[in-house]
Amino acid sequence: MKTIMLVCSAGMSTSLLVTKMEKAAEAQGIEAKIFAVAEAEAANHLDEIDVLLLGPQVRFLEGNMKKKLEPKGIPLAVINSVDYGMMKGDKVLEQALDLMK
Repeated sequence: MKTIMLVCSAGMSTSLLVTKMEKAAEAQGIEAKIFAVAEAEAANHLDEIDVLLLGPQVRFLEGNMKKKLEPKGIPLAVINSVDYGMMKGDKVLEQALDLMK
């Protein structure tokens, strides 16, 4: 079971993407817990995740989050803006899985 956290401004715009990622994971037989939080809540979940994906609108958090996650060995990346905008759950899931390899 892999735990993937998405972070966006308010946690709202990523909820649809989470649903699409869950469907993609299920179709591929991948067990994953995928959830989205607002940037203000992100720090509360850093000890329970395997990877962190930032929405393009909060890419400015990348440097600060890297400092917190690197010592824990947790990868992070900014979601590709085209995949995010088109809500391509399969592509974003693939990005998360690649980061955990």
